[in-house]
Amino acid sequence: MRLSSVRLTGVERIAGPIIVVRRVADMALGEEVEVVGPADRRHGRVLEVTEDLAVIQVYEGTFVLEAGATTIEPSGEPFRLGVSVSMLGRALDGRGRPIDDGPPIIADELADVAGAPMNPAARDNPVDFIETGITAIDMLASLVRGQKLPIFTGAGLPANDLAARIAVGSRLIGDERFVTVFCAMGVTRREADEFRDAFASSASIERIAVFLNLADDPAIERLLAPRCALTLGEHLAFDLGLDVLAVMTDVLAYGEALRELSTAREEIPGRRGYPGYLYTDLATLFERAGRLRGRRGSLTVVPVVSMPDDDITHPIPDLTGYITEGQIVLARDLHGRGVEPPIDVLLCLSRVMNAGIGAGRTREEHRVVADQLYASYARGRELRRLVTVVGEAALSPAEHRILAFADAFEDAFVGQGPARRTLDESFDAAWAVLRTLPRSELRRLPQEVLDARYPETRP
Repeated sequence: MRLSSVRLTGVERIAGPIIVVRRVADMALGEEVEVVGPADRRHGRVLEVTEDLAVIQVYEGTFVLEAGATTIEPSGEPFRLGVSVSMLGRALDGRGRPIDDGPPIIADELADVAGAPMNPAARDNPVDFIETGITAIDMLASLVRGQKLPIFTGAGLPANDLAARIAVGSRLIGDERFVTVFCAMGVTRREADEFRDAFASSASIERIAVFLNLADDPAIERLLAPRCALTLGEHLAFDLGLDVLAVMTDVLAYGEALRELSTAREEIPGRRGYPGYLYTDLATLFERAGRLRGRRGSLTVVPVVSMPDDDITHPIPDLTGYITEGQIVLARDLHGRGVEPPIDVLLCLSRVMNAGIGAGRTREEHRVVADQLYASYARGRELRRLVTVVGEAALSPAEHRILAFADAFEDAFVGQGPARRTLDESFDAAWAVLRTLPRSELRRLPQEVLDARYPETRP
C-alpha cells in the first residue's frame, strides 16, 4: 500500500471499532488508512466523511488505542484485493490472505472490493441449468447460471452441510469451465475445519477458493469477506470467462456485524436495531450476480440466511427475499424425521427456473413432472392436516394413496441422503414415486409423457 506523506493526529473519539478524526481536504470515502498506535500498526477504511470529520473503521479493533497517542496515515486508495486464478484451491481469510501454509499468491491485478456497478442495459438474462446434485433443488427449484438463489434455514438445521454439498457437487452440464468461490462468515473454528475437510476430501478442491472469517476475527472483517469473495468471482467470471458459483454462509452473521458497526457510529436504528440502509447494503452483495452481454462468464450467488426463531419475516431473510430470485427453505419437522436434506419444497421457488430447465430431458417434461410432484405432494400435506381432525379411517382409498405418496416423496425423493444425484437420476427418483399413484391421478402429465414414462400395464 502506498502511504501518503500526510499524518493525521487529530483523533476526536474512539468507540468500539470506530475512530473519528479531523479530516484533510482530499480524504475520500472508502479510502484505506493505516492506524498507528503506541505498539503497532493496524488497517482501517474511511466509512464516512463530512466537511470537518472522517469516520474510520479499524479492522483489528481499537483495543488499547488512545486518542492522544494514535495517528492516521491515509493511503490515497480504496481497499484493493489482489485477484488471481491461482486462488482456486486455496484457503484465505476474510481479507483474502492465505491461511493454508501455501505459497504466496501472485496477483493478476488489484481490484476494488466494492466492485464495479453492472450496467443494467448490459445485463443478460440468467440461462442454462446448474446441476447441484440435490434432487429437490434440481427438479423443483432449479438453479440457473447468473441467478441469485438464497437458502433460508433455522438454528440447528444442516445448512452448512447443504452449502458445502452445493459448493462441491455443482456443475454446469457439458462445461468444464465451472468453479466455486466459498465464503464462510462468523463461523467457529470447528465449522471452519469441517468446511476445509469437506473440500479437501472432494475431487473438486482445485476448483474451489475458500474464504473463512472466524467468529473470533474482527467483526469489521466480516463485512469485507463476502466482498473479497465476490471480487474474486467477478474477476474469474468477467475477466477470465469462467462460470462462477459463489456460496456464502451465513448472511445473518454479516448483518449482525453491520448492526454492530451502525451502533458504534450512533446511527438511528431501523427494524430490530438494524441500520435503515440494510436493504441497500445487501443489494450491493447479491446484485453482483449475473451475466454480461458479450462476455463468456457468469456469476451465480447462493447465500445461506439463518432465520432467528425460524422467523422468515426477520429483516435479513425478509429483505433478502425481495432482492433475490426465489428461495430454498429448510424445514425443522423434516430434519426431525431424519429427511436429509430437509428441504420443504412447497416453500421453495426459483423464479427463473424455466430459463434453465431442459438439460438432459426436454423442457416440457421437466416442467410438467415438477408441476405434478408439487400438486400431489401439496394434496398429501392437506390430507395430513385433515387426518388430525377426522382420522385416517374417514379417508377414501384414493386419499390413502396420496398420503402414502407424500411419505414416499419425502423419504425417497427429497431425502436422498449424502449421495449426489445427476439430473437423470433425479428424474428416475421422481418417476419412482409418481408410479406409486395410478395413471388416472396424474392429471398434470400429458398423455405422450405418460406413455413414454409410465406405460399402461397390459394383461
